Amino acid sequence: MPVKSSRFPSILARAFGALFIGLALTGAALAQQPIKIGMSMPQTGSLGAGGKAALVALQMWVEDVNARGGLLGRKVEFIVYDDQTNPALTPGIYTKLLDVDKVDLLIAPYGTVPTAPIMPLVKQRGLLLMGNFSFQVNRTVKHDMWFNNSPWNDASSWSDGFFKAGQKVGAKSVAFLAADQEFAQNLANGARELAKKAGLQTVYNQNYPPATVDFSSMIRAIREAKPDIVFVMSYPNDSVAIVRAVNEIGVGPTVKVFGGGMVGLQFTPIMESLGSSLNGIVNYNSYVPGINYPGIEEFLQRYAKKAAEAKVDPLGFYLPPFNYAIGQMLEQAIKATKSLDNKVLADYIRKNEMKTIVGPIRYGPDGEWANPRVVQAQFRGVIDKNVDQFRQPGKQVVLYPDQYKTGEVVAPFEKARGK
Repeated sequence: MPVKSSRFPSILARAFGALFIGLALTGAALAQQPIKIGMSMPQTGSLGAGGKAALVALQMWVEDVNARGGLLGRKVEFIVYDDQTNPALTPGIYTKLLDVDKVDLLIAPYGTVPTAPIMPLVKQRGLLLMGNFSFQVNRTVKHDMWFNNSPWNDASSWSDGFFKAGQKVGAKSVAFLAADQEFAQNLANGARELAKKAGLQTVYNQNYPPATVDFSSMIRAIREAKPDIVFVMSYPNDSVAIVRAVNEIGVGPTVKVFGGGMVGLQFTPIMESLGSSLNGIVNYNSYVPGINYPGIEEFLQRYAKKAAEAKVDPLGFYLPPFNYAIGQMLEQAIKATKSLDNKVLADYIRKNEMKTIVGPIRYGPDGEWANPRVVQAQFRGVIDKNVDQFRQPGKQVVLYPDQYKTGEVVAPFEKARGK
């Protein structure tokens, strides 16, 4: 008995010791596992060019944060899949990110149409989702852990500058041309309300199927309707086709201001391709040279080198800085809370002003910017086949908002085009 009694504590001690060491090693191993951040990004399809440029910026942030030692003492691993600009693919991709890849945090795909289908999923699972240049996807879902990176909130924030430019030159009537997709329709409905409140008479109102490639009949119809301003809501391929049709046919002498919500005219390859055909168009943007956000110039210089290697948008004014800002906001929230809990992080972002290379961001209750900063700029003096011209202020003259304004609108449209 004495022998058995003396051995039992030592066996028990060794067992507990082994368990303690095992738990310690397991904890250490977990601490060394990377923090996984996942998303889909269109790298092909109509939003592919913009998506690939945005991806370069996000990868830059991952490299930067890992060079600083990571987050919470752990490296950051970035997992991304190509959604091909196809909204039917995004729910499956995000289910895989959560259930197979076991990501800790999610970033939304670029664009309204690919993002909208995943909103019910993230709300149901109670997950933080950093938005990526979508428009009003949270309007009906009302997810309280959604935070968009784009400098608009509602249709008014997007369209105000355009209609104010029209009113300054005496516009009384308006024509609408919009893609029959969620983004364009959300924006169009808001713009129609703004036009109504401004007392503008709608003389043409046309939605077109997303697969439309020939806009000549619609441009002729706009010309016949003789509007004072033309508000267009289009995706990149449509925008190019519309500009080419306008250049070929013209919109007539009555049109004072043309543009508004044309996605794609912010992308360098498209600007270079269209060249002088852009002159006179007034369109929304997120950033143009001459707007001095702290840190953005240094970022763009570094981005230009990465973009050359990746053979993507060499200027990167539109999406890349705002995608880098997503990483900055996540980094600030994680460091401040010392947590990866989605609810804790969402609470921090909701209550605090975030410091980014696109300026300070404070969020409203809907997860959109409390203080929107959508730029409306007019293309001026653009020549053909010259990328470098867009690096300097002046080729896109800022009309709105007032704090960044660099000039007044030139009208009528045909005069601004130099025709």
